[in-house]
Amino acid sequence: MPHRKIRIPDAEPPRLSEGFDRVRREFDLPVEFPQAVLDEAATAAGQTFIGEDRTDLPFLTIDPPGSMDLDQALCLEERQNGYRVWYAIADVGSFVRPGGAIDLEARTRGETVYLPDGRVPLHPPVLSEGAASLLPGEIRPAALWCIDLDSSGQVVGADVRRAMVRSRERLDYDYVQTLVDTGRADGTLRLLAEIGPLRLELEHARGGVTLPTPDQEVVRAGDGYRVEFRSPQPCEEWNAQISLLTGMCAAQMMLDAEIGVLRVLPAAGPSDVGKVRRVALALGVPWPDGATYGDVVHGLDPKVPGHAAFLHESTVLLRGAAYVAFDGDPPPDALHAAVAAPYAHVTAPLRRLVDRYATEVCLAVAGGEPVPEQVGEALAVLPHQMAVASRRTSQVERACVDLVETFLLRDRIGETFDAVVIDVAENGKGGQIQISDPAVIARCDGPGLPLGQRVAARLLRADTATREIRFTWEQPAND
Repeated sequence: MPHRKIRIPDAEPPRLSEGFDRVRREFDLPVEFPQAVLDEAATAAGQTFIGEDRTDLPFLTIDPPGSMDLDQALCLEERQNGYRVWYAIADVGSFVRPGGAIDLEARTRGETVYLPDGRVPLHPPVLSEGAASLLPGEIRPAALWCIDLDSSGQVVGADVRRAMVRSRERLDYDYVQTLVDTGRADGTLRLLAEIGPLRLELEHARGGVTLPTPDQEVVRAGDGYRVEFRSPQPCEEWNAQISLLTGMCAAQMMLDAEIGVLRVLPAAGPSDVGKVRRVALALGVPWPDGATYGDVVHGLDPKVPGHAAFLHESTVLLRGAAYVAFDGDPPPDALHAAVAAPYAHVTAPLRRLVDRYATEVCLAVAGGEPVPEQVGEALAVLPHQMAVASRRTSQVERACVDLVETFLLRDRIGETFDAVVIDVAENGKGGQIQISDPAVIARCDGPGLPLGQRVAARLLRADTATREIRFTWEQPAND
């Protein structure tokens, strides 16, 4: 679907802020940190760290504009017949004592939750946006990954250790993409534009899946907000491949050591695959014999109505992601189906609890040391803690998008909108539609909705209190 940026008039933010506060209360998001947590964080932020000095490496960060909680810094080098990836991850474990006040509070939060008018952080900002963040010009402790690749992008060696690093630049995706597109990228950015596509090719070859579906986002713009369908730029996908690469190396390290925590996704069952194949046939999306789901979605264009509907319907094949911890025999189902390899979360410890513990396991394994007892004990409960946190985060994000959608549409009851049908209920009575202007996905009533086709949908309801939007559609008489 076309990308549209929808602005809410400046007079509206106060009422929207009331809605966002209501979302916070509804999902019981913590407003403040307990004083004991703040005190411990202030003490930790004032520590002096001594470690291997790798401030010689010219690291840089690539994040959305305005980001302060910088988890990763990147430095890429050429080596004989390949590449070397230096990936510095904020060493949150050096600041947080297992079983301490910060740790116990982080276990109840699980993840940083982002709302359009602010965030509910996993850690106190004095750490997450200060002493532990890989801010430019600051010397910081890091878990430093060194991953060697051959000329095709395949891993030939990986190691991780604690080190002191200093990021030189904080860049955003638009700036990086402009440098690449205009031929002005050099050093790490030039190599990112080489390594990223190689890793994407390898992902495709092993059966991995990166969906081209745009994300629906609420974005602050000056004093207002907008909702947009946003597709990642190529440099975002390349950067994501470096994170995936590191997570795959971490997973293999933990599997070899027979202790750790993985992010897993089971392969879809035959019935789900059969259903999606039937949807592809109905929508005219080619699925040649022998082709994988990844082969099919590779190159689809979500701006094409039939492709948009297929991508929405086929996400059933990528549901069921979870964390699994092990201490002894590795889990029987250790693969992440979308990655098409074992995978672990280790690259966002400022924003996700599990990454800190998985990183501590990898540091111990790589250093030939036993995993600290308190880390090992925490692994058993991490999958449940992260499941609760992930579910809450998804619900909050959806609620915020729904709220802004209702604000955009509340004065347009009775109007008719051009829409694409992206889902049809099994009973044939209604489904979901996607509107490009404004950028909305909503329920639509009416029998006979044609999947993957454009329809004229009339708005029946846009309730800012319940965040409910309902459209209706009537089949043309000559159909």
